[in-house]
Amino acid sequence: MDAQGRGRAEDIDPADQWVLNPRTGEYELRPPPSAPESRIPGPRSAAPSPLSAPGREVPPPRRRRSAPEEPPPGRRGRRRPAKKKSKGRKILLWTVGTMAFVVLATGTAGYLYLQHLNDNIQSLPDDGAGTGGFRKDEAINILLIGTDKRTGAGNKGYGDAGSAGHADTTILLHVAEDRSNATALSIPRDLIVDIPDCPTTQEDGTMKVIPGSTGVRFNNSLGQSGRTPSCTMRTVTELTGVTPDNFMVADFNAVKTLTSAVGGVAVCLAKDINDPDSHLNLPKGKHIIEGEEALAFVRTRHSVGFGGDLSRIEIQQQFLSSLMRKLKSDDTLTSPSKMVKLAEAATEALTVDSKLDDIGRLKDLGLELGKLNTKNLTFATVPVRDNPAETVKATVVLQEGPAQQVFDMIKSDVSFTEVKKKESEKEKKEKAAVAARLKGEKSDPSEIRVRILNGGAPDGSASQELRYLQNEAGVTKSENAGNAEADIARTTLEYAPDQADQARALAEILGLSGAAMKPGESVTNAQGLPAMTLTLGKDFKEAGAKLDAPAEVPEGANKSTADKVECAK
Repeated sequence: MDAQGRGRAEDIDPADQWVLNPRTGEYELRPPPSAPESRIPGPRSAAPSPLSAPGREVPPPRRRRSAPEEPPPGRRGRRRPAKKKSKGRKILLWTVGTMAFVVLATGTAGYLYLQHLNDNIQSLPDDGAGTGGFRKDEAINILLIGTDKRTGAGNKGYGDAGSAGHADTTILLHVAEDRSNATALSIPRDLIVDIPDCPTTQEDGTMKVIPGSTGVRFNNSLGQSGRTPSCTMRTVTELTGVTPDNFMVADFNAVKTLTSAVGGVAVCLAKDINDPDSHLNLPKGKHIIEGEEALAFVRTRHSVGFGGDLSRIEIQQQFLSSLMRKLKSDDTLTSPSKMVKLAEAATEALTVDSKLDDIGRLKDLGLELGKLNTKNLTFATVPVRDNPAETVKATVVLQEGPAQQVFDMIKSDVSFTEVKKKESEKEKKEKAAVAARLKGEKSDPSEIRVRILNGGAPDGSASQELRYLQNEAGVTKSENAGNAEADIARTTLEYAPDQADQARALAEILGLSGAAMKPGESVTNAQGLPAMTLTLGKDFKEAGAKLDAPAEVPEGANKSTADKVECAK
């Protein structure tokens, strides 16, 4: 008789209680063999469930169906083949930076365990700095923050033991609307930025506005002066123009526990490394690391590259690529014990915004992220250069042109890598219609009549664009029509059917794509003549700048994809 049969199921690792049901293809909790009617115990140290309160019964688990008997002699019968396991049925929860995918197989009797995972999750308000939470039918932007706070067992010996928990590692994870690709954009901690005023919820529930700072390191957006992750969200929005949907924060223990949960992560070194600051001591070659050694690997910087934070970002991206490959491998996806360990480690390591403070919501996010292919996950870094104001180089500033190009690609949902998409017949027709809008005769600029509205561009943009069109582009019959009724994300040009030749000419001048051209109705200009309507959206940069989204990633972004194995140099 095993431990469960003797009534000591609480001494068994929860992972050992999960078994594969060959008929459903799902993992289910193993029922006690000697007491099939007993209730399923929760995991060790699980918080009491509301269902176990006095007067409320916990429903018993469904019994596993016994294997079908062989048909008796003389009767025709055939066993049905077992269904193949479907990875799509598993719950994938991705964390990046100091986080990871979590794969949790939930059977029909997993309620108590899910309640336990819910109790593990810690949350903080987003203070209105986010979008209100990700949506399944839109692009997703998650802000991933790894802090240098030294909480947790064995972490006091790392660097500044009194750190308030700054934004030491920050990644803006953008997932395309069609889920075909994703970009993980690293923001250097030593980047000089302006931190805005941050309305912040205090421990007693009151709201306090923490004053902003000008020309300070990015990592001061968290921890400094009582700033919370919501302030880091606001800083990222001001820097990139992208408003995160949600945030996830983790400390040093996340790296240690998650790497141990998957049985270690493969890394490669192009040279021997002995870094007394991070405590990493490994010879050249390939290694499997986990726990303290994994933390030392992602923290090392003095022994790789140029010895600064930018070099550490590169080694972290190599580590995360390897972690991603491990988490997407069959070795992890088909292991119940690893899935349970990952679920425990991730939910204990994460602090999320209040919109994600639920295992079901995290599951939904994981399912969206789990659709990605590693070859279409690009790691990139905000293009920066040494701060020219410093003699001893300690901080960096934006490379304005390349950095803005990277931000625009994310805002416009442009992939950083080649992605082959399978188009439906409807999409093919729409694409053909868009292309047709750009073909045909084009009017002379002097014949173009257009009214310009500001629909979300910076103040004064309509006036600036008007001056450009009249003085430099020869569009003399243009006029400023003030503000649009509502803000829009992308600039549009609306025109009537008989204005198509004017629309093509103006689209060429402005760099508008066919998708930005909206067949519709004309309006009447100040002279009483029919005119088109140009509405400047949030993507508008400056007068005369082309409005089509860039398609090439600038070299300063140092992009790499998660499917490639790279060695730290």
